[in-house]
Amino acid sequence: MLKKNPLVSVIMNCHNGEKYLKESIKSLISQTYKNWELIFWDNKSFDNSKKIVKKFKDKRIKYFKSAKFRNLYHSRNLAIKKAKGQYVGFLDVDDLWERAKLKKQIKYFLENQNTKIIYSNFFLINQLKKKKNIGYKKLLPTGFVTQKILNNYSVGLVTTMLEKNIFKKYRFNSKYNIIGDFDFFIKISQKYKFGCIQSPLASYRVHDSNLSGKKIKLHIKELKYWLNINKRRLKNLSFNTNSINKTLIKLRIKYYLQYLGV
Repeated sequence: MLKKNPLVSVIMNCHNGEKYLKESIKSLISQTYKNWELIFWDNKSFDNSKKIVKKFKDKRIKYFKSAKFRNLYHSRNLAIKKAKGQYVGFLDVDDLWERAKLKKQIKYFLENQNTKIIYSNFFLINQLKKKKNIGYKKLLPTGFVTQKILNNYSVGLVTTMLEKNIFKKYRFNSKYNIIGDFDFFIKISQKYKFGCIQSPLASYRVHDSNLSGKKIKLHIKELKYWLNINKRRLKNLSFNTNSINKTLIKLRIKYYLQYLGV
């Protein structure tokens, strides 16, 4: 049963994320929906991230320091364990939320009480070109979306909100550094219907760090591994994974163009 004003736990994982951190936290504090807690998981940062967080004198912000450095998806799982909300959302240190994100998503859950996961469209802020564009111009899929997001993965983690109870059975695979959210949402999409708010409720920053050749190379490696271990099972469930091969080709082209300095 959904309360009218449920607590939302916002997961923010950080490793040396000082550059855009202040703006990201401000986009949470400025939410029109006020019943939230921030689980800030400091993954052994050695920059000014802790100082920036501590300057926000807000009791809803809960700071946790990792005993040792762990990869991103292991850290996400650890942060989720600290969450006390009925719902969980994700805001990374370089991304932003629209002011009404939480309010619109809670309203959606109240009106669609059988829905356990929702996501939305998003904006892309290109820091290099100083441009802001919408992520998807076509309608995003709803319902049982597994095949559709295999064909075109459109679930932006920063836009999602889901019942915390889902994490009792499912978690992020800590083997991954890049595609952990892709792996997670493909898994749970086979169990749960997805709801969607078609308007953009968040913004991803595109900058030199997340466009690095190293990350593209790792993305290729992880996606190949994922395909090798999941292809047969998905085929047995009548899902088609051919589009993943096309994604790998695009990533390889992107990597070699960066390698050549194009």
